[in-house]
Amino acid sequence: MSKVLLLNGSPRANGCTATALDEMMNVFAAEGVDTELIQVGNKDIRGCIACGRCGELGKCVFDDLVNEVAEKLDKADGLVVGSPVYYGSPNGTMLAFLDRLFYSSGKVNKHMKVGAAVVTCRRGGNTASFDVLNKYFTISGMPVASSTYWNQVHGFTAEDVRKDLEGLQTMRNLARNMSFLIRAIADAKEKYGVPDMESGNFTSFPDGK
Repeated sequence: MSKVLLLNGSPRANGCTATALDEMMNVFAAEGVDTELIQVGNKDIRGCIACGRCGELGKCVFDDLVNEVAEKLDKADGLVVGSPVYYGSPNGTMLAFLDRLFYSSGKVNKHMKVGAAVVTCRRGGNTASFDVLNKYFTISGMPVASSTYWNQVHGFTAEDVRKDLEGLQTMRNLARNMSFLIRAIADAKEKYGVPDMESGNFTSFPDGK
């Protein structure tokens, strides 16, 4: 059975972000996709300090939820990252978490795992936050699932979000598209294998010229 991890970047386990993710989880269950919801936003997650130890250890030197999720991501087929909007951007806990997760988990093969970003706000900042979250996927060879609108819901409370009928519809369509894409990629892997990925070229200008 396919599996999707869903990360809730909100400090509120039952708030706006959770309401959007729950709508997706209901569809995943109907589609036969296993899910695991991981609460990130209420954890004490420090940022990356660029120590480089993850290159030696194969995991982050700070042994916390980041390393736990990296192990789960290695076995998963998809990743949904949900965050509320703080000052026009994803919240700081989620950004610190994602920086460390994606940088330190070099041994986790993310190539062709399906990614999706989900953002919630009262009024503005959704699309800017959506763009930020999608960059983690597109730098990692992860196909990005889309929906029938940008993956966002609006509301100040969970009750408000339940009134955002178009937003909830967007979540349901996103989960259906993501389920389809995961199955399609699994079928293509069986028939064709995965695309070759070149590596080795790293553009920098250390001589200052």
